[in-house]
Amino acid sequence: MRIPYDEMQDVFLRILMKYGFSKETAARAAELFTDNTCDGVASHGVNRFPRVLTYIRKGHIDMSAYPVMEETFGALERWNGNRGLGCTNASSAMDRAMELAGLSGVGCVAMRNTNHWMRGGAYGLQAARKGYIGICWTNTMPNMPPWGAKDRRIGNNPIIMALPWKESPVLIDGALAQFSYGAIEAHRLAGKQLPVPGGYDEEGRVTTDPAAIEKTWRVLPIGFWKGSGLSIALDLIGALLSKGNTVRQIGELGDEIAVTQTFLAFNAEGMYGKEYVESVVESVLSDLKQAAPSEPGGEILYPGEKEGRTRRENLELGIPVNEEIWESILRELA
Repeated sequence: MRIPYDEMQDVFLRILMKYGFSKETAARAAELFTDNTCDGVASHGVNRFPRVLTYIRKGHIDMSAYPVMEETFGALERWNGNRGLGCTNASSAMDRAMELAGLSGVGCVAMRNTNHWMRGGAYGLQAARKGYIGICWTNTMPNMPPWGAKDRRIGNNPIIMALPWKESPVLIDGALAQFSYGAIEAHRLAGKQLPVPGGYDEEGRVTTDPAAIEKTWRVLPIGFWKGSGLSIALDLIGALLSKGNTVRQIGELGDEIAVTQTFLAFNAEGMYGKEYVESVVESVLSDLKQAAPSEPGGEILYPGEKEGRTRRENLELGIPVNEEIWESILRELA
């Protein structure tokens, strides 16, 4: 089942306005949910939308809240998200980081007390498409065991890095687990196994079965102990810069709310010129394309290239959705 881009965006807009968001906030959020799904990240787009509505009904998301700056230190600002809608809070934070970078070359916004940002890559792309290098990360509730442990004490704390490059920026967007819980859910809904082991089953064995991992909530960190250590470091840096909650503190709240996020922007094209930036990126990507594929007929893709292709295809053919999830969303308009 495929839905045209404009139709999907309009459905999201109407529902969010029905729930009480301002037209401006609802329009930006609808665009983000649609873009994420169009780029092939339904797990953090259309599939996540019903959970956002649940959080609104629970009172976890304040529909009238906007982020405010609490302290400034030159190129670094500390903001309070006031438990507003996470995706629009994050978009505003990256916009502000770019404004700061336009003045001094680099800008940083550290935000506390915000909500799930959906797809973090959206904010990296937001920067890259304007000629900036964008880096951002978020912490989460405790959803991953530290290396060597069984119980969940650290977050899978997604980190994003994006650089400007023509139609499809270079984009790294990944949780520090081998797979995000959204990606695990998407594989289960599609009836697919994970391509590589992503966590542990109830017997303590590594597995590619998404349903088994969802039962244990015991995901595998990327790079084993390295991903575990990186998760801890990002959690501490974000909390220190923003005076926000750590993963441990978020876990005490029951649901994944009042999280901490950090946004960095570097004015690459503004400092060095678009021609120089493109020449550096092109030289590296062109060299990557010359690598011999590991399998006959294989192709070497740079990070973000697949998402760009998926977006172009879905804009032409319509955006694929899980029919059951889409029907549940449409019922919100009844």
